[in-house]
Amino acid sequence: MTEFIFPIRVYYEDTDSGGVVYYANYLKFMERARTEYLRSLGFEQDELIAGDGVLFAVRSLTLDYLKPARFNQLLNVSVQLAEIGKASLLFAQRVEFAAGDRSHILCAGHVKIACLDARTLRPTAIPPRLLREVTSER
Repeated sequence: MTEFIFPIRVYYEDTDSGGVVYYANYLKFMERARTEYLRSLGFEQDELIAGDGVLFAVRSLTLDYLKPARFNQLLNVSVQLAEIGKASLLFAQRVEFAAGDRSHILCAGHVKIACLDARTLRPTAIPPRLLREVTSER
């Protein structure tokens, strides 16, 4: 898959009293990037619930925090599909800050997303049309 990049500005509300991004906010940044990745493929999550009866939930994740992001920095959050299962997607994601001609990886990890039946919240197969689209991106 081609890497999808979503820019995010660090706002004051994202930081602690020292002006450093609070660790849990990296997860929010990654969630936004995954949502925008799906949107770029033509899939809205509310429409997947209404039309296909499925929703996505984080199943597991591993993250490495490497360097701090700070107030007012413009970050790039990347999304790359690493693995496709019958009812799950594994994403490799990074949060980076570009300074001049160098890019600094601030946070990197893998996020496993489970496809769930919206009614029962039990695992279910990824809708074929979504599966076709993400498979063609690889």
